[in-house]
Amino acid sequence: MLTAPVSVDPPARTFRSKVRLMPLVALIFFSVSGGAYGLEPLFSASGPGAAMLLLFLTPLIYSVPVALFTSELSSAIPVEGGYYQWVKRAFGAFGGFQVGMLSWLTSLVDMALYPVMFADYLANLLPSAADGKTELFTVPGFGPIGSFVVDVHWVVGVVCVVVPLTLLNIRGVKSVGDSSLVFTVLAIAPFVLLAAWGIPQLFTHHVNPVAPFTPPHTSPLSALGAGLLVVMWNYNGFDSISTVTEEIDNPRKNLPKALFLAIALIIAAYVIPALGAMADGGWSKWGDGDFAAIAGHLGGAWLMWAVSIGGMFSAWGLYSSLLMSNSRIPFVMAEDGWIPRRFVRTSPKYGTPVVAIVVCSVFYALFCNDSFSNLLNFDVILTNITLLMELAALIALRVKEPDLPRPYRIPGGALGLTVMSVPLVAVIGWAAWNVVRQGGATLTHTVYAIVFSVVVYFPLRWYRARGARARVSA
Repeated sequence: MLTAPVSVDPPARTFRSKVRLMPLVALIFFSVSGGAYGLEPLFSASGPGAAMLLLFLTPLIYSVPVALFTSELSSAIPVEGGYYQWVKRAFGAFGGFQVGMLSWLTSLVDMALYPVMFADYLANLLPSAADGKTELFTVPGFGPIGSFVVDVHWVVGVVCVVVPLTLLNIRGVKSVGDSSLVFTVLAIAPFVLLAAWGIPQLFTHHVNPVAPFTPPHTSPLSALGAGLLVVMWNYNGFDSISTVTEEIDNPRKNLPKALFLAIALIIAAYVIPALGAMADGGWSKWGDGDFAAIAGHLGGAWLMWAVSIGGMFSAWGLYSSLLMSNSRIPFVMAEDGWIPRRFVRTSPKYGTPVVAIVVCSVFYALFCNDSFSNLLNFDVILTNITLLMELAALIALRVKEPDLPRPYRIPGGALGLTVMSVPLVAVIGWAAWNVVRQGGATLTHTVYAIVFSVVVYFPLRWYRARGARARVSA
């Protein structure tokens, strides 16, 4: 028997701060995007025309469906833990555990990127902060665990990103939301300048920003497939805000509105700077972090500095908002007894899950090195698996609990649900097929993660049952 009796209604909680609409939009912006940083490989992989098509098409068939089912399920079940609670309610303890564990494993890869990203952009201004430039000491490895090199690059990421934003998160979701609003302006502003500098040059230099459609000797289908995982990574995360639903002011009204405002903002934050950057002409060689160099080529050193500084603010916003949402998963799993009850402890002053926040940040600090930043495809595939579980929960709850109040409901009844679901499942299936066809590390890591999540369920189910018996006998 894989499921255990689960409580339909999670425990009541009182949070001392609530996030309002516009800070909520900023939190979603950073949960998904953070600006055009990281978009560069899409153009070298797919070509200008195919990349632009993906930037417009992907949110319609990938992001909008996720925003729709997040809106419906969050309004129907407005509780902390979001997607973990939805899947648990639909499929029992086993399903809830799997989506929670897989999401947290994904976060180890995802959160490793942002301290590295901050240090990489700082290195544009301060070369001694570059990765591997200034090594401090090496922690020797043992067995299958390799050595860990501590250099200035790693220290900068931890000291400038992990530590201050952990402290900010402990202060509560309002502090994180308000700061994210500021970070949004500061991360986007340099790209507004880049677009203002580059788009006029498209006309003066007679550059077609969508030509060629694909790289040389590449079919349109191959070009679209090559960039699909990159653009998926840049458009996923709309469901993550659901984990702090109880910390949102009037979530049944504000969350659906904020999700769709964020989609519009993110599309604009990608397409407009990309159009400006096309004036550079060197799209075939673009790689991660190249927007700073592109800005320098188009506008000079001052614009390169502006984009680099904007990249650091983007890294702050990304880490802060995602630490907020990711830390609520161990918090609610501890409430359910899967992991030690210490993770339920909250700050006496702010009411935030302080143990979960701090422990998550410790893990993320240990994982933030470049070897994990190379696992983006693994990140996307594992995220897509959890999205399919959430979509299945939406359908299952429509069948099992048709009378559950749904203040926001996906329009169109069964037909609307089908129209939303089929393209989403199809594009996720296409991405998975590309990964299986290519094989390699992405497929191997994905299989390892799924096997680990299933296997570890059984000893933790025993641990959970033992804890429940101990609490009853006490």
